[in-house]
Amino acid sequence: MMLAVVVRKSHDVVFSEVEMPKFISGNEVLVKTKRVGICGSDMHIYHGTNPLATYPRVIGHEVAGEVIQVGSNVSSIKVGDHVVVDPISYCGTCYACRKGRPNVCKELSVFGVHEDGGMREYFVLPDKQLHIVDPSLEWDEVVLAEPYTIGAQAVWRGGVEAGDTVLIQGCGPIGICALKLAKLHGAYVIMTDLNKERLEFALESGADKVINVSKEIVEDKVMEYTNNEGVNVVIDAVCLPSTFELGPKVASTAGIVVCLGFDEKPSQISQLPITKKELTIVGSRLQTNQFEKIINLLNGRQIQSNGLITHKFSFREIEQALKYIEQNPDRVRKVLITFE
Repeated sequence: MMLAVVVRKSHDVVFSEVEMPKFISGNEVLVKTKRVGICGSDMHIYHGTNPLATYPRVIGHEVAGEVIQVGSNVSSIKVGDHVVVDPISYCGTCYACRKGRPNVCKELSVFGVHEDGGMREYFVLPDKQLHIVDPSLEWDEVVLAEPYTIGAQAVWRGGVEAGDTVLIQGCGPIGICALKLAKLHGAYVIMTDLNKERLEFALESGADKVINVSKEIVEDKVMEYTNNEGVNVVIDAVCLPSTFELGPKVASTAGIVVCLGFDEKPSQISQLPITKKELTIVGSRLQTNQFEKIINLLNGRQIQSNGLITHKFSFREIEQALKYIEQNPDRVRKVLITFE
C-alpha cells in the first residue's frame, strides 16, 4: 500500500491509503515520486473551477522521480534513472495527432487532470511519457521541466525569432518560463504585471522592460518602447478577457497574439486591427515536442530556477501548501511538494 493525495471535491483534500500501482503492459515504468510542483490548474481543481477535471482526483502533473522498476519491453529507461513526466497521452490517429498536435488530441488525457497524477508515493506510466534527465541535477531544478515546456510551447506558437519584440502579459511562473525561452531565442521582451515584486523578479530573470499596469497604460508604454511599431508577438499569461483584448491593439503589423487562457467569458475585439495588420491569433495548450528541447537546456544548465521556487512543503503538508498559495498569491512564485 502507499499514500496518495486525493481531491474528493472542491476544497476537500484527503490522504488515502491506496494499492501500489501495477504494470498493465510491458511498456510501463514504476517511478518513486521525488518532487511535484503545484500549478494554477491544480489550484483550479482544488477550488472546483477547472472545467476539464473530474473527481475524485489525485492531482499533480509537474512531476519528477526515480525509476524503481521497468516493464519487459522497456529498453530506453533503466532502474535508477531520474525522469520527468510528460503528462499527456493521446490516440495517435485523430486529425490533431496526424497533424503533429497530440496536445489537442480528441481523446486527450492529462496526468493529474483527467487521470490520477503524481501526488502519490509511486506511479506507473508508459515509457514514452517519461524523459531521462541528468542525475547530477537537483530535483528542484528538473521538476520545472513541465512548466518550461508550457513556456516553450507559447514561444513556438508565437513563432518567436531572434530580433523579435515580445510582450508577455503576467510575471507568474508561466510568464517567467516563457520569458526564459524567448530570451534564448534572442528576443527583446517586455513584461507586465500589477505586482511590484513580480516585476522586479522579471527584470532579474532577463526582461528588458517591465510595465506596472496599476500605474501605467500598457498600450502607451509599448508604443514608447517600440517606436510606435508595436510588439511582434503577444503572449497572454494573465488570461483575462481584458488582457486578450489588449493583444491586437499592441501587436505590430503581421504580429502574432498567443492565448493561453480557458476563460469562457467573451472578449470584445474589433475586426479592424486583425485585418488591417493581418494578425495571427493562436491558442497554446500544454506542449507538443518540447520536452527534448527543455531537457537539453536543463542538462546544459542553460535554464535554471534562479529564484522561481519560493516555497517547499513536505508531502504530508499538502493541505497547508494549498491554503498558503490561496492566502498569499503575491508571495508565491512556484511551490514544490517534496517526497523525501
